Amino acid sequence: MSNAAKVHEFLNEAKLFYFLTTDGNQPKGRPFGFQMLVDDVLYFGCGTFKNVFKQLTANPRVEVLAVNGGEFLRYDGEATVVKDDALLAKVREAIPQIMDLYDKNGWEMGLFYLKNGHAEIRGMMDLKEEFDV
Repeated sequence: MSNAAKVHEFLNEAKLFYFLTTDGNQPKGRPFGFQMLVDDVLYFGCGTFKNVFKQLTANPRVEVLAVNGGEFLRYDGEATVVKDDALLAKVREAIPQIMDLYDKNGWEMGLFYLKNGHAEIRGMMDLKEEFDV
């Protein structure tokens, strides 16, 4: 299993994860649920009108945090925005209700992946696995 697939599997099992950015010098975190693995690249998405998108384009250093049972995942890197109609079509297949809402309101979905990613899977007291993504 590739390292990107390990992160994808952990996030799928956790179901909900937290996406962390900064707003100036203030940390900001919010729950996320959407991510998809395509050609061994893990993509995330959010509305370009949202503060989180503005924050990750202003400072692309971000982190994802997920908890699954007694383990947690930290995955950090540089958010890299991607404009790709084929990827957007896959998002439409994965979350059609949300994309219908975006279309109805004239919103744009911003897709991105984490370049130079690094992940740690930890227990509360130990490091289980550490790898680059």
